[in-house]
Amino acid sequence: MKKLSPSMLAADFGILKEQIGLIEKAGAEYLHIDVMDGIFVPNISFGAPVYKSLRKYSNMIFDVHLMITEPIRYVEDFVKAGADIVNFHVEATDDPKGTIDKIKSLGVRAGITIKPNTNVSAIEPYLGDVSLVLVMTVEPGFGGQKLMPECLDKISELKRIREEKGYDYEIEVDGGVGSGNIRQVMESGVDVVVAGSAVMGAEDIEKAAKDMLAVIREYD
Repeated sequence: MKKLSPSMLAADFGILKEQIGLIEKAGAEYLHIDVMDGIFVPNISFGAPVYKSLRKYSNMIFDVHLMITEPIRYVEDFVKAGADIVNFHVEATDDPKGTIDKIKSLGVRAGITIKPNTNVSAIEPYLGDVSLVLVMTVEPGFGGQKLMPECLDKISELKRIREEKGYDYEIEVDGGVGSGNIRQVMESGVDVVVAGSAVMGAEDIEKAAKDMLAVIREYD
């Protein structure tokens, strides 16, 4: 089943618990949690204690996207805080395989992420070891950017590799997805859609999530 992963980065943190309840009620299965360190990307977001405080209120899959340098240093902290999936950037580490192994050793799913200018070939050696591949369609570190449509070509390539090799990873897309381009994104063959401003930044969050899910599930 195709999935929606609303991004917590676009939430109102004063009413975060309530907003997460709305997207869960709407049917979203994943919650995308963007962790930024101010080094790998220019901005700083939040750490494990923030989403740890939410874990007892939600049954959603916590889809934690690490935009941090040397992510292996903090994997255990993020898992202990309640991460179900830990995604890290291949560009942020000299040891992708070691990072994957560390994540999996802690009993959660490992994901690997590429920026817009990184080719699929950079992660191809690791595709058999991960449960999720995240394709960034904007430069990581800032919300509200426009989707780079050329990045969607990577999804077709990842689908081809998955079929040829018999892998079973989900393909996730993150960056600039909204009501105006959701069909274009789904037609690329993606499995999980991250939406920030289009859902968590909407006036009616529950309706925005339901509307997006209605389109996403047409492609199941």
